[in-house]
Formats: sequence, C-alpha cells, structure tokens
Amino acid sequence: MRVLLVEDTAGLGEAVRDQISDDGHAVDWAQNLSFAEACINTTSYNLILLDLMLPDGHGLDFLKKLRAAGASTPVIILTALDQVSDRIAGLNAGADDYLIKPFDLSELSARVAAVARRYSGNPNPLLQLGDLAIDLSTHSISRDGVALELTAREWALFESFLQRPGMLLSQAQLEDRLYQFGAEIESNIIEVYISRLRKKLGRDAIVTVRGMGYRLGL
Repeated sequence: MRVLLVEDTAGLGEAVRDQISDDGHAVDWAQNLSFAEACINTTSYNLILLDLMLPDGHGLDFLKKLRAAGASTPVIILTALDQVSDRIAGLNAGADDYLIKPFDLSELSARVAAVARRYSGNPNPLLQLGDLAIDLSTHSISRDGVALELTAREWALFESFLQRPGMLLSQAQLEDRLYQFGAEIESNIIEVYISRLRKKLGRDAIVTVRGMGYRLGL
C-alpha cells in the first residue's frame, strides 16, 4: 500500500514510518497539514495515518475537508487525545480507527492490515487460492502445510494483487504502491519481484499481459 503519515513529532514519526515500511508499504511522511494537502493533491493513497495536533492546524479539520471532497481513503487517527468525546469526534468526522498514543507499533501494524482488508472487500484474513493457504493478518502463505517465505517487498507486491483480484495492474501502479517519494527505482525492479513470486508461488501465480501489466493468475 501507499501510506501517508501525518505526524509532527520527529521520533514517533520515524518509528511509525520505519514500522510501516518494514511491513512492506511505501510511506510518505508529512510533518504539517500544508504538506499533507500537497501530497493528497498529487498522489493516490491507500491509507492515511493522521495526528490531530499539528503545527498549522487540527487534524480533524483536515479529515472533514477530505471527506467533504468525497475522498474515501481510509484514515487511522494517531493521537494523545484520549477522552471518549475525542474518539467520538474523530469517528464522526470520518476516521476508520482511532489509536491512542503511546501505542505498540505491532498493534498499529495489525490495525493497518485490518483497515486494508475491510476496504478491499474481504475482512476475512484467511484466503484459499488454488493450493495456497494465505493468512493476511500474519503475512503468511503455505502450500500443503509447508510455509512459503516471502520478503516484505514480495508480500507487499503480492498483496496488491490480492486486494484487486482479476484486475490488471500496470508497472507504474505497482511501483507507486511500493515506493515513497524520492526513492530510486530500478527500471526492472517490478519484473524482478514478479519473477521471485513465481518461483515461490508457482509460474501461474502472476499473469503477464504484454505491454499492459500484470494480474493475479490464481
């Protein structure tokens, strides 16, 4: 997924960015609302992690503006505001989840995965595709009880197809979901990861549509 993190505290921002990146997602980090608005005006995001108390405004105003414009991008609020009234206000403004600081980074990862599953139309973390048993909550895949090990990037790429079964994804779309602003991308990197996935999951796991992109083949 491509994730926008809106957080002005340097230490926490770095920790969250590193955690979500280690989960295989591309993370763009905005430390104020002005930059966050610039990001969403130029980039399509799969998820926004939103602090509320920011140097140039309140995150709820940003969220309300986002929803008023018709944006359906899922939003998880990350904040130290822990009153029930604060949580209600956040959810009523259009947030999908609300996490109180300080929080465990592994819990954040689990909530990110849960929101992603809901928006992909399949909240069930367990999938069966052909002879592959897939657990979206633990990022694990097995065949006939034998675990298949994927790297974070390989999993992120495969998850892109799982979230859009049957849909064709271009190389540019896949790169956009895997890499944040400023990342140097080798011209053949997607082909390399597709090749690795086929070796691990089977030749027919990912189908190439020549000149157009790739789709899930299972």
